[in-house]
Amino acid sequence: MAYLPTKAEESLRGAESEFAQGRYNNAENRCYYACFQAAVAALHHANIAPRGGRSEWGHACVQAEFVGRLIHRRRLYSTSIRQVLGRNLTLRHTAAYAPDLVRQTQAGRALQRTQDFLAAIREQVRAHESETT
Repeated sequence: MAYLPTKAEESLRGAESEFAQGRYNNAENRCYYACFQAAVAALHHANIAPRGGRSEWGHACVQAEFVGRLIHRRRLYSTSIRQVLGRNLTLRHTAAYAPDLVRQTQAGRALQRTQDFLAAIREQVRAHESETT
């Protein structure tokens, strides 16, 4: 698994496309889901499953587990990305539910955060795989 699952990569490509077309609310939506899907992949890669015997991850649980276990406890990821999921979720709520529109600057920053987040996960997965082979 030297790459992220198709869903996270597809969501990132969708965010980039939506941003390029000036659809900033849609871009932000895809940014959040790219990070969510990548975080789930990182948790899976670290052999961490949803708690309570659940088969699916909840949004709050993914953020808590990714930050708590993979950043703070195991130190697999830099603390510089610990707020990415939360910040993108807050902006996604603006995009989806608030009367305000996501501005180009906000969407651009979210897209950069998302690209950095996915790059960090790709790097960690590759490093781990090279250690095990």
